[in-house]
Amino acid sequence: MSRKPQDLIEIPSGALASEFSRLEDLEPDHIAQAYEHCRLVTRQGSKTFYFGARFLPLEKRRAMWAVYNFCRLTDDLVDKAGDLALPQIQARLSEWEAELLESFEGRVRASRPSMVAWLDTVRAYNLDAQAPLDLIKGVRMDLEKSRYANFEELHLYCYRVASTVGLMASQVMGYSDPRALEYAVNLGVAMQLTNILRDVGEDAQAGRIYLPQDEMARFGYTEDALLRGEVSPQFVRLMRFQINRARRYYNQALPGIEYLPEDCRLSISVAARLYSRILTKIERNNYDVFTRRAFVPKSEKLLGLTRAWLGRKLGWHELPSGPLGSYEEADA
Repeated sequence: MSRKPQDLIEIPSGALASEFSRLEDLEPDHIAQAYEHCRLVTRQGSKTFYFGARFLPLEKRRAMWAVYNFCRLTDDLVDKAGDLALPQIQARLSEWEAELLESFEGRVRASRPSMVAWLDTVRAYNLDAQAPLDLIKGVRMDLEKSRYANFEELHLYCYRVASTVGLMASQVMGYSDPRALEYAVNLGVAMQLTNILRDVGEDAQAGRIYLPQDEMARFGYTEDALLRGEVSPQFVRLMRFQINRARRYYNQALPGIEYLPEDCRLSISVAARLYSRILTKIERNNYDVFTRRAFVPKSEKLLGLTRAWLGRKLGWHELPSGPLGSYEEADA
């Protein structure tokens, strides 16, 4: 996607403490402009995230734009690295981690609007450092691993790159019971599994295969077939199994919405239900994730909003199953 220059991370080596400012030394207009920058990047970068966030109270909506921007910039250090050598990418990640830790000491580069808004959000909602640090660990995994032997390994990756976002969101929104965090972890795993299934073909071309190796073997689908983009009966069975597992994680996450403040519940319900629709799109595309991209058009997002609102009113805590009608059929 096209980016404004300030969205691209150009972290100078050997950053000096003098390059940082205290948040309290920045003008209110400077902070407000930083949030507006985050809003624009979020709108451009993730239409589903942006749509769901519209149903949050304004202050929490702004905070979620800041969280999205931090996560997006962290991810882009690897995904948008271009021709940089591995040691250079690793060095940039280390510098980025150092800049993150500076933010928890109340210092920020005034020239980086995403981090100005991030620090203001950290202050306002008392975010802790563990989740964003774990996110950086997850991004590092993409430098260290291109295959996952089993789901246990993949689950750790999903936790680090996605559940951490849910944990940060939970801190922004507030929750009435610590059990809410378990549900947030499940929702993050569900959404990351959805990303992985949508992008199977694209990731394979980039040299990354996230589908667990033991499960590919179990369904008789080879890596060579994946790299050739074969939508064989074996692949369809493998994808049904993966989709049904992702749906289980969504269904294990939805009850946790009740632990969130009333004015935040619709937003998360909308986001979960819209993102899960990508799985249905994959099914309707006959599991072709190599030449057809699964996405949710605007008209269906509005329908999803209606369903989420009805779900809130009627107490629905499960997503509808896919064409199989049951999870177990694909697990056989």
